[in-house]
Amino acid sequence: MSHTQDKSSALAQGVVIFVYLALLTALEYFVAVTFDAVSILVVIAVIKLALVMYYYMHIYKLNEGAEGDQHSYEYKTGTMRLGLWLFLLSDAFVFAGLLTTRINLLGLTRPHLNQLLGLGVTSVLLLSSFFMNRGETAMAHGDKKGFMNNTIITFVLGLGFLFGVVLVEWPLAAKEGLVASFGDPANGPMGAVFYMMTGMHAFHVLTGLIFLAVVWNNARKGVYSAEKHWGVEAAAVYWHFVDLVWIIFYPALYLIGKLIG
Repeated sequence: MSHTQDKSSALAQGVVIFVYLALLTALEYFVAVTFDAVSILVVIAVIKLALVMYYYMHIYKLNEGAEGDQHSYEYKTGTMRLGLWLFLLSDAFVFAGLLTTRINLLGLTRPHLNQLLGLGVTSVLLLSSFFMNRGETAMAHGDKKGFMNNTIITFVLGLGFLFGVVLVEWPLAAKEGLVASFGDPANGPMGAVFYMMTGMHAFHVLTGLIFLAVVWNNARKGVYSAEKHWGVEAAAVYWHFVDLVWIIFYPALYLIGKLIG
């Protein structure tokens, strides 16, 4: 499947990619609870990463717009696009460090977490990426109303994910004895890893929500058009990056390893 510029085809492609992601997530959950095959879970996560990066984050656009008149909007967008991706790459090292900490401290063990809740918040975040893709596609074709409607849905879903992790999952984890203290040799390191990983990700979800609110308000004022909507693209790419990180964190925290605690 290749990327496309036609609106209806682009929207249909977004649906197909979401179906793939949903099926892979269901398969991921099934493999974890049935076979506990780490290698298969890693492969599934990598496939999901590739789908999001190419079809939702449009990594292929890094080859576009960086040539020609340096004063043109296309050229400036190309350079800003490169800058955004370099920022995301640097930010990815923070999450990679947290993931490395999880592997070193916990190995093939994992904390006692609510599996259905984990699957639920993951599904909500994936769904938010789907609507974000639809919103960006709408604005890219001059559909301001479509962008605003889909962005509102994305915002609500993102807020639901944030509340699900911080207001529901954290208290439940605490009741299971998961504490963020290295003074507790039994649960301390595991609790510290869990709260650091989910906390840093939650912070990025929060900043993503602020970003969405800003571009939605700009769209309301008529700032963007089909020809000039870099702010929308940047917000979409950042939001999909947040989703991308959770695609890795979800199996690392909820699915991979022997259950202890």
